[in-house]
Amino acid sequence: MKSVLLLERCRLKKTFGEIALKVIKNGCYYGYKVGNNNEISLQELPIKYSRSRFKLNHNHIIEFNVKFFDDCFNTPKKRMKVLKSFPKEFQQGYIKYKKGSLEGEETKNDGWIGLDSDKAVKFNLNNSDIPFFFSIVPKLLDLEDAQDLDKKKMEQQLLRLVIQKLPMDKNSVPVFDMDEGRELHINAASMLSKTIGVDVLTTFADVDVADLSDHSNMSAADQLDKVERTVYNEAGASQMLFNTTGNLALEKSIANDEATMTDLLLQFGSYAESLLKPFNKNVKKLYYTVQMLPTTIYNYKDLSKIYKEQTQIGFSKLLPQVALGQSQSAVLSTAIFENDILHLDEVFRPPASSATTAGSVDKTNPSKAPSGNQGGRPPLPEDEQSDKTRRNKESES
Repeated sequence: MKSVLLLERCRLKKTFGEIALKVIKNGCYYGYKVGNNNEISLQELPIKYSRSRFKLNHNHIIEFNVKFFDDCFNTPKKRMKVLKSFPKEFQQGYIKYKKGSLEGEETKNDGWIGLDSDKAVKFNLNNSDIPFFFSIVPKLLDLEDAQDLDKKKMEQQLLRLVIQKLPMDKNSVPVFDMDEGRELHINAASMLSKTIGVDVLTTFADVDVADLSDHSNMSAADQLDKVERTVYNEAGASQMLFNTTGNLALEKSIANDEATMTDLLLQFGSYAESLLKPFNKNVKKLYYTVQMLPTTIYNYKDLSKIYKEQTQIGFSKLLPQVALGQSQSAVLSTAIFENDILHLDEVFRPPASSATTAGSVDKTNPSKAPSGNQGGRPPLPEDEQSDKTRRNKESES
């Protein structure tokens, strides 16, 4: 029970969620274990001053550049205050750097120190420090340009131009002189001055507008959608994650994203197991391990249902509740409190089911189905229905 309480005090759910977001955004995450045997947390290290070039027993060897304290904090008072907030390993390394006594010619002047491999950790996706959506940056710039161009086109469509052509006689001589033409233009412009998006043009010449736009069947909205799709295609994510129009495509896209994050989930499991090392001193008698269920906000109901079905063959009774978000200690404590202390298992009886009692069958006509049974398969939940079924229901309504 002590090992379970340690993991719960570490608030791994919240910590792993924050780390996963930073890995997606920045490409990797560096941290250092701080705390005691009762509660352990991770102190984030700046990526710019951290690196990992080697591995030992599948663990990253983390190096930290103590120049961070000189570069980021100008005043000695602030620098010492921040330095004291870091573990002693960083403080000792900084002092050696200032004295010029760091080991190794490469790190002596550069300020790199090696950190304890049991305390320093690193997380990334597929052993790469490149931000996950880094490749879509050029496409986002193209999308921004396309949106600006589309906005300008919309503004142009709202503009109106009033053209008044001054007449000429049969010899192509203007009927009005320049002063009279100017007065006609001023009068027309004054009349339309309060009208939004309307300009006036007064001219003696013939006016013609050349249309350079594309007269194909693709509209401006379709062209903008095409640019948007390239952004999602480059990211390897479905556009339906953010604005779904069909549940089947959304389901496959979510499954692909879950598979992408599996590598990070395995790293989280290894880190959680490293927290239990103090409990595994006598592995011949007892060994503690950590199992992280692949639950998400989309599949936890299905997984809990599967785990519940597995209990019928004698599998774990904890997994259905854990998949629903309950902590392991809460499940055990609730069961002991309700059964052994309150004896609720003797007060509350489970409702009768079709597996234990017969349905209300008409004795005069046994072949008749019980009342209220309309037959057929019960309708599926809304999110599991196909697009065709949803369209049929909309047409019926």
